[in-house]
Amino acid sequence: MIFANGKLYETSQQNEILNHLENQINQTRSSGRLEIEKVITALDKFAQELENGIFSEYIQDSFMQSQIAVSAKMLHRNALEYKIRHELGAELYQTRNLTPPESFPQIQERLMPLGTLFHISAGNVDALPAWSVIEGLLTGNINLLKLPQADSGLTIQFFQHLIQIEPILREYVYIFDTPSSDVAGMKRLAQCADAVIVWGGDTAIQAVRQLAPPECKLIEWGHRLSFCYISGNPEDSELKALARHILITQQLLCSSCQVIYLDTEEIKQIYQFCEQFLPYLEKEAQHFPVKEINAIAEMTLQRYTADLESVITGNSSQKHIFQGKFCSLTACQDSELELSCLYGNPLVKPLPRNQILSVLRRKKGYLQTAGLICPPESQSILTEILIQSGINRIFPAGKMSDTVLGEAHDGEYPLRRYTRTVNIIK
Repeated sequence: MIFANGKLYETSQQNEILNHLENQINQTRSSGRLEIEKVITALDKFAQELENGIFSEYIQDSFMQSQIAVSAKMLHRNALEYKIRHELGAELYQTRNLTPPESFPQIQERLMPLGTLFHISAGNVDALPAWSVIEGLLTGNINLLKLPQADSGLTIQFFQHLIQIEPILREYVYIFDTPSSDVAGMKRLAQCADAVIVWGGDTAIQAVRQLAPPECKLIEWGHRLSFCYISGNPEDSELKALARHILITQQLLCSSCQVIYLDTEEIKQIYQFCEQFLPYLEKEAQHFPVKEINAIAEMTLQRYTADLESVITGNSSQKHIFQGKFCSLTACQDSELELSCLYGNPLVKPLPRNQILSVLRRKKGYLQTAGLICPPESQSILTEILIQSGINRIFPAGKMSDTVLGEAHDGEYPLRRYTRTVNIIK
């Protein structure tokens, strides 16, 4: 389905809609600015309805329920106003008069929207497509959204309801179910945009770089890798929290733990940790089982492929699998940060603290969250080493995927990236 002008259309009508899209965008932009106060008021009302269970039929598990609850809190007026102040540091559209030193002329400065954003969203988080567009609305932009293939229909439902609350937003939100294979359709959408915002892995980003015209700005939110770093003897509560994080996220988020690093060079300590941690993982796997048959098949295939590659390359002796019920730990002798088999199957590797920077820098550009477990006396020094290595988020291991109001996304503020600064000299 396609959502345009506040109405639903069949996918077969895409070309007809695209034929008129540029004219509609120009008409909207020439008729005035989107009042951000109206956006905030509408989202605040919607947050209250979210908390009253408007989308309860879509909530499939406890993790999604927690996501909806956090999303509602972030859509309240006080949260949205805080986000705008924190990220932009100035009122949108407000003119500031600046007087530079050294007899340079006075200058006016104004923060403005980029114009039209084309969001190409990933499907690993249900609320992500909607949230990407919300950030576009908060900066006064017109938003074109390409739905991920796995979208459940929640995104269109979200904006249908939001537009009922504030009808003016129908001119600022267009949603397409264009498949990635429709290169011609994707190019036409990109040609209407001032910026393409792409969420996804290297393949998706490379494809978008090929289809976006040279005059179109690219804003890339790529896939990231995250890990837990353990130094010293972790508490029982810390291991339980880490295990719950791994299973509740199914390791599908950029902030999910893929590798558990131990501050050691000894493989014997890696084996001992796996034996100690596996019961925690098994217990949480019973509470948060993998339900989708496709996910189970993918996990099995990944495990088989990894084992086969190890045999072919002669590296099978470098890995030892501690198999649990519906989960596993793979003890490795190398220290490379890499993607695990997901769904409760993290890798466990040695990484002494004096090698953290050299190892992590090999994955520069992919680093996101480090979950840190260590004694209080090591907290500061390990935090600084991780920061110098390129990590953007350092959280307690059990809270690696927690959303915090006001935090940056991969080290940058989205609202700032979706605006431009205009300078005027009279």
